[in-house]
Amino acid sequence: MTTWQIAKPAGQPGTAVWHVDLAAIRLTPARARWLSTDEQARAARFLRPQDHDRFVRSHLALRQILAGYLERDPADLCFDLAENGKPELGGPDRGRLHFNLSHSGSHALVAIADGAAIGVDVEVARPLGDVMSIARAHFHSGEIAALASRAAAERPMAFLACWTRKEAVVKALGTGLSLPLDSFEVTLPPGPATIRSWARGASPWHDWSLHHLDLGGEAVGAVAIARGGEYCALYRLPSDGEGL
Repeated sequence: MTTWQIAKPAGQPGTAVWHVDLAAIRLTPARARWLSTDEQARAARFLRPQDHDRFVRSHLALRQILAGYLERDPADLCFDLAENGKPELGGPDRGRLHFNLSHSGSHALVAIADGAAIGVDVEVARPLGDVMSIARAHFHSGEIAALASRAAAERPMAFLACWTRKEAVVKALGTGLSLPLDSFEVTLPPGPATIRSWARGASPWHDWSLHHLDLGGEAVGAVAIARGGEYCALYRLPSDGEGL
């Protein structure tokens, strides 16, 4: 079981992933003003109230964590899009940190790195139907074989673990759908998370660190860092009532 240390973001050194319980993020008028006009417009486009709520809470958490690292007011942070479309810090904070955000259900993960591209992904457990059909459509042949070797009851979570590992890598690269998921192979649990192989020319980096993120039985995640041998600290953002 992964141990998440409860902490307040305060410029902790090294690479880290922060786990956020979105239900514990209080929505107040003061916090609502943290969001930019663009973030507010994006939130307003969600049709379902729960999707709007998750977007707002996850972006408030992102701002809170980044502001703790940068010693800034959360409302003063600004964001740009890199050439590949990946969000990055803008204005006076440009280039100071790499970050990535993912949320699913009541879980959000915020990944922070200094000097290396980083990507994170989280998925809550849910009915998936025929996971082998989905895998055959998207996964590397080695991953398909590894998934097929599992007992049927184990396949859904193994599938999600594989999916989050691959998505974390894609998000670190910032390539989106331009990088086919079957162009590289990752391991499946219970072994350590690693990238087994790349198709020729698929990755501009030779060294990667990939970590499995255990969120209990209800969700699974992964973080990918474009730097070999990189340790990743794990923190949990305290709820408003925990008083840290």
